[in-house]
Formats: sequence, C-alpha cells, structure tokens
Amino acid sequence: MQHGMHGARSGRALPRERRTMSLAEHVSPAACPGCLALPLALNVAQPVSTGLMLSLPNVHCAACIGAIEAGLQAVPGVQSARVNLTLKRASIAAEPGLAAAHLVAALARIGHEAHEMDASALSETATDRQGRDLLLRLAVAGFSMMNVMLLSVAVWSGAGDGARALFHSISAAIALPTVAFCGLPFFRSAWASLRARRLGMDVPISVAIVLATAISLSETLQGGQIAWFDAAVTLTFFLLAGRYLDHRTRAAARSAAAVLSALEVPRAVRITADGHRTVNVADLAPGDLVLVRPGGRMPADGIVTDGQSELDRAILTGETTPVFAGPGSQVSAGETNLTGPLTLRVTHAGRNSSLHRMADLVAVAEAARGQYTALADRAARIYVPVVHLLSLGAFAVWLAITGDARLALNIAVAVLIITCPCGLGLAVPAVVTAASGRLFRRGLLIKNSTALERLARADVVVFDKTGTLTLGMPEAGDLATYDHRDLAVALALAEGTSHPLARALIKAIRAIGVTPARVTDIAEVPGYGVRGTWQGQDVRLGRADWLGAAICDVTATHLRIGPAPPLAFRFNDRLRPGAEQAVAGLRALGLQVMVMSGDAQAQVTALAEGLGITHHEARLTPMAKAARITALAASGKRVLMVGDGLNDTAALAAAHVSITPASALDAARTVSDMVLLGTDLAPIADAVRLARITVRRMQQNFAISIAYNVIAVPFALLGLATPLMSAVAMSLSSITVSLNAMRMK
Repeated sequence: MQHGMHGARSGRALPRERRTMSLAEHVSPAACPGCLALPLALNVAQPVSTGLMLSLPNVHCAACIGAIEAGLQAVPGVQSARVNLTLKRASIAAEPGLAAAHLVAALARIGHEAHEMDASALSETATDRQGRDLLLRLAVAGFSMMNVMLLSVAVWSGAGDGARALFHSISAAIALPTVAFCGLPFFRSAWASLRARRLGMDVPISVAIVLATAISLSETLQGGQIAWFDAAVTLTFFLLAGRYLDHRTRAAARSAAAVLSALEVPRAVRITADGHRTVNVADLAPGDLVLVRPGGRMPADGIVTDGQSELDRAILTGETTPVFAGPGSQVSAGETNLTGPLTLRVTHAGRNSSLHRMADLVAVAEAARGQYTALADRAARIYVPVVHLLSLGAFAVWLAITGDARLALNIAVAVLIITCPCGLGLAVPAVVTAASGRLFRRGLLIKNSTALERLARADVVVFDKTGTLTLGMPEAGDLATYDHRDLAVALALAEGTSHPLARALIKAIRAIGVTPARVTDIAEVPGYGVRGTWQGQDVRLGRADWLGAAICDVTATHLRIGPAPPLAFRFNDRLRPGAEQAVAGLRALGLQVMVMSGDAQAQVTALAEGLGITHHEARLTPMAKAARITALAASGKRVLMVGDGLNDTAALAAAHVSITPASALDAARTVSDMVLLGTDLAPIADAVRLARITVRRMQQNFAISIAYNVIAVPFALLGLATPLMSAVAMSLSSITVSLNAMRMK
C-alpha cells in the first residue's frame, strides 16, 4: 500500500459507562477472615494473572463496549476484560506471557483501534473524594441552617429570657460542631494563605465565621440577647454551595504528561546472543537490537537494521500517509509498525526518547498555563484587604466613641458578615455552571474552571487537520468508472491484508455489490502491498513505486493486472460535519483561523482552500506545532487550539485555551480545557460567543456585589445591622448573583 490512515474514530459519548465486575470486586473488605481463608483451606489453586491496559480512542457507545469485551475475552489466555467508557480504556487480566500486541491485533480485526498503556505510569484513579467531601459538608450545613433559623425565628418573635437562653444554647449545640466540620475547607485555605503571607478570599470568610461563632457563644454564656449562630451557619452553607459549584466545573483529570508517559511501550523484545528476550523498555540502552513485530509500536528511537515495512506515524505526527521503512530508516518511539517485522538499533531510549521529550514539553506548557489567575481571584486581591480595613476601622471608631469593646466587636463582626465575599465567591462559579450546562446541551464539556474566561479572549483559532477538521477515516472515491473485473480482483487482494486503506477499499467495493475474484497464492509483501495470481497473471495491489506507477499527490493505492498499466484507487478523508459552519462562525466573531498539520502539503492545502483558510502549514512535528503556538503567544495573540492527536498534545497545552473531540486519545483529552462530545464542529463558534456573554455576566455579578456593599455596609458601620439583617442581606446578595447567572439559560 502506498498510503494509509489511522483507524476510524467517532465522537459520540454516552453519559454512563458499562462496567463488568470481577469476582474479587464483589468480595467485601469486611468479610470474615475465615471466609477469606476458605479457598486456601480447601487448597484451591488461584489463577495467576497479569494486568494489561489498552487505550481505546474510538470507543463511543455500549455496542463498542460489548464488542471489545467479547473480542478480548475470545483471545486465549484472557481471563477477564473490562472497558471504561469515560476513560476510553480496557483493563485486562491475562495469563503471564500474553503479549499486548496480540490483544491489539485482535481488536484491529474487529475494527477497533487500541494502544498499549503502562498502568504503572498512571497514578491511581481516585474517586472524586473532594466532591463527595464538599457535598457532605454542604448537606450538614443545610440541615443545621434550617434548624438554627427555626430557633432564631422563635427568639426574634419575642421569646422570654428563659426561653431565649434555652434556644441560644440549643443553637450553640447545633452550630458549633457544624461550623467546625463544615467550615474546615475555608479554615485550611485561610491558614495556607496566611502562612504564605498573603490574603486570600478565604481569610475574611474564616474570620467572619470564627468571630461570629465566638461572639455568639460568649453572648450565650453571659445570657446576652444577641447571638449570631444563624448568620454563621447560613454563611457557611452559602459559601459551601459556591465552592461545590466551582468544584463541579473542574475536571477530575490527571496530568497529560503522565498519560503520555503511560502510552510509551512498557516492554520490548531485545535480540541478544542467547536469543530473543522480553525486557522492560527502561532497561534498553543505545546500541541494543530490538525486534518490532507487525502491529507493534516502536519502544524507542532507533535506526532500522533489518526488515521492510510501513510505519503509521499518524498517532505522533498526524501524517495520514504510512511511510516505507527499510534498512537505514530512522524511527521514533510510539510509531506503529504495519506490515513486516523490523529490527532496529536503539539510539535513544527511556527519558531520552522523542515520546518522553514530548511528555516533558507538555508538562512545562501545562505548568505555564496553570499560572492563569481566575477573575474572582484577581478581584479578591483588591476586595479582601478593603474588607479587613473596614472591619478594623469600625471596631476602632466605635471603641473610641463608646469605650464598649463588646459593642465595637459586634459591629466589626457585622461589617465582616455583610461584606463577606459570598456573592463575590459565587459570581464566577454560578455563571460558569449555567454556561457549562448550556454548552453541554450543545455538545461541549468544559473541564477547566477558567476555560470560558480564556476562550472569551481568544483571537486566533488553530485547527489540526486529520481527526479534527476531518474524521480521520479513509474513504474510497467514486468507483462508478472502474471495470467490474478490476474491482473484483482488487477486492480479493485487499482481503489479504489488514492495511487501513485495504479495509476502506473493501468497504466501498462491497457496498456496490461486487464479489471477490478467484485469486490464488495471495501473499502480503511487507512494506509494499499484496500480490497473487489471477487467471495465470501476476496481480498486485499496493505502493505506486512497487507497481511502476506515477506517485499521486493524494492518498491512493494502485492495482496492476499482468502487463496492463497500473490503476489508481484514490481516497478522501471525509470533512467533519459542521467544519464549514465552525470556520465561518469563528470568522464572523472576528477570529483569525489557521490550519497546522503534520500531514503532507498537498492534502493540507486542498482542505484549507476548500474551507477558505488562507494561513496553513504542513509537515509540522509536534515540537514545531508547540513552537508556533508559543510564538503566536509571544506576539500578543491568544490562541484557541483545536486538535486530537498525540502530535497536538504539546500544542494544546501551550495554547491559551484548547478543545479536543471526544474521539481524541487520552493525552489530548486530558490536557484540553474542553471536550467536543459529538462529531459536529459547529458548537465551537457557539462556545466562543457564549464565553464572551459569560464574561459579561461575571462582570455584572461583580457590579451587583459592589452595589450591594455600597448600600449595606453603611448600615453595619452605623451599628444598625441586626443578626437578622446581616444574614438576610448576605443571602440576598448571593441569591441575586445566582439569579443573574441563571439568565444564561
């Protein structure tokens, strides 16, 4: 075959994943020791197994899960297989000695792309402990708030001294443990800020909660008439609600650098004087000879010393054309060997390989982008010191005027509660949550809390080509002009190989009702194509130079029957739905659109011109893509990067904001800020427009918070704020901000 592409991809995603549980997962950790020891007592042999993990970039539905699990379990030596739809991975328990390459090949035969992952390189997939913790504290605070408010209503209604003291004591018994438990996230954050000698938003929040609770307890012990338990618990509840909303907008994703490292081949077949030995890739050294079988990925950078084959570099460079590899060819870690066994001499391995260098580049870019400060945090830098100064000033003035430290402290606490940045804390997450829901219904999942802010400021959009603007699936052109005899021979030869172009040709020919010719002696010639005998004539399907044909400027494979001139079958990469609308919509919003691809110049130029994109670059390496993005940023541009492959990962991390299709590989989806759930690209333009509206809503919420403080603070400073007024005013600010955010829907 002359050209090829990586496997078909689909962008659909389901909200739930199917999960089959092994027997071990059903065993309760609380089971009695005797029950757990029973198999040993009965001397039952436990099967020895090893764990393998595969990345499944094109799994997208329950049917895929069933087909993949059934296909894996049909492989001899596989004990169990479980597909995780959300992570797009398969976990396999298999007998020792079963190579992952066999599993990858088995899935390829049923039409599913797979890549081996090193499970040890991934951190443990923890459940969302922080989210569950916040939700638990929010529930406790809500329950306590309702009870304390009921008691407070009784006090405000004119309860007598004895009843008032009783109600205050009961409120204290409810509020003290509630504040201690539910306010812990704010206390920890405030303490960390103070240790770093800075004032974060959680500092005035924590001071207000602690002082309100402490003064209320003091008043209760002294039989006073004023208690602030209701305000303290209500404040804690609303702040936890804001914190939980903020948490829900964040993705529970690991570092993309770790995922890249996991995609490195964990084992390799080293050729020694004693024969072939399977070793860990970490044990390879420059100069070692390594055998890479068809279907396997390169474990290290090196030079081919023996064998001929074709290499699929799409996963790393985005090239849709498989390249010929023979003695003297240079290969890079992560490239896939398609047709024939290769022996290569290692030049760079482990941390020095090209794939690992890409992971390091992604880690640096992620760290740089992580320094972006959220709008609320920037506002807090100004707001928080002002709040503290107002409260301290109120205490000093009232103490000087009245000489009553108790009254001065109560007024200072009232100022802290009324000016507490609850509305400010909700200003951003409330809007982001509303916008996230709207975008989710349009097919975009937001993973990062600051993504919309950054998207609103983007002024340049850079698209990858293969798998992003196109679906990444080779599709045979119109076959109506071809002779039935030629199609029948081509079909018979194509069925003799698993090459991606051959599979596409088989699909197209069978779709028009052609049956294969009676071709005998079919044999695959690694690196070149397939040959056989038909009616006494030599027939071949494959590379142009092997058949003596002129090389096409588009993706193609060639057929030659006997001495007849070779016949070309051309292939197209189908445009993604909504690509034209996305490009037009982004331009209408004033953004500059570019294409940066690792594919050949001819393919990139044809696609860009078809979409009306004037600025396009081809043959870019992953490092070159990232360098282009960095250069644009240095010139003052804010880049929105849209890509899907490993070759895009560094560029996605370096961009101001990034989007990947759900069909992208783990590393690309992990590093991106948003995930496009469907195959349609049109929602990207809607996302930019909505992001700009979102930022305006955030600014409106800040204006509402400021207006509220301008009105409410004077009441607190003048000593006119009662516990009821403080709690209601603080809650009213939060409710107003939330209602303004709901307008996003």
